[in-house]
Amino acid sequence: METPPEWTREKLLGLARAFQEARLLLTGAELDLFTRLAPRARTARDLAPELEADLRALTILLDALTAMGLLEKQDEAYRTEASAREMLTSDGANSVLPMVLHSAHLWERWGELTGKVAPPRGDGRSEEDRLRSFIGAMHVVGTPLATRLVKMIQPGEARRLLDVGGASGTYTLAFLEACPQMRATLFDRPAVVGMARERLEQEGVLDRVDLVAGDYNRDPLPTGHDLVFISAIIHQNTPAQNIELYLKAFEALDPGGRIVIRDHVLREDRIRPRHGALFAVNMLTADNGGNSYTFEEIRSGLGRAGFERIRIAHRDTGMDGLVEAFRPG
Repeated sequence: METPPEWTREKLLGLARAFQEARLLLTGAELDLFTRLAPRARTARDLAPELEADLRALTILLDALTAMGLLEKQDEAYRTEASAREMLTSDGANSVLPMVLHSAHLWERWGELTGKVAPPRGDGRSEEDRLRSFIGAMHVVGTPLATRLVKMIQPGEARRLLDVGGASGTYTLAFLEACPQMRATLFDRPAVVGMARERLEQEGVLDRVDLVAGDYNRDPLPTGHDLVFISAIIHQNTPAQNIELYLKAFEALDPGGRIVIRDHVLREDRIRPRHGALFAVNMLTADNGGNSYTFEEIRSGLGRAGFERIRIAHRDTGMDGLVEAFRPG
């Protein structure tokens, strides 16, 4: 008798996301990228006109396929990985490309599986209920990470924290626990600020937190802080939106104050870490102009906003990259 699996949160989430790499392989096959890139290395700029492809989207796709090991990248040129050349090309001696393309057709049918079993239905919950569930889930997932990252950030003697897009206070709580002298400002949308109030009151720290409602893409940030924390936000933004955010953070800091950004931080080749390269595809499909960014891209944006002493405080191992910078004193 087969031994049943022992499920963990990590295994279940990994299974739920397994479709992402399969979809990347299928898209590469549908565009016949592996055949096109088998004879010689080519850049995305060279390949885009041939495919009538969007250059940004094609580059993100090629980097993700490289991160998976299906392509190789040198400088800005890509080539099909040696062992894959005869299996994923249209004229390969042992090509499995026809079967991969058949799987792409099956993808469409399998996408209708729920409706084959029963009519799809909503869960009957309001948008507010769904937002509350999402914020609650992010708190559960984020709490262990928040404690670890705050230790790495080493807030030291910081006394005034601004938690931008602070949700229900996951990181605010971790900072306040680590720094008894600290007072925090949590800035988020009005509906989310109400959830933060509930959690922070339940944790007994509401008297140490100022709750400010707003939209960081439209509104200025509250001023008078010596530490600004921006967590899992910059990947949702375009480079121009991030510069605007950094400028607002600069104004929110007192002279000498520090900004810390937590997010995916890609190496300069844009294919490492693997999870960051794959997450860039997630932002591509979201169609919001977001991306996974390299340290140099983050550094450049912070520099244009006026920050100095910009460095990587922790290399990314799973959306836990930390970049810090300072407003001149």
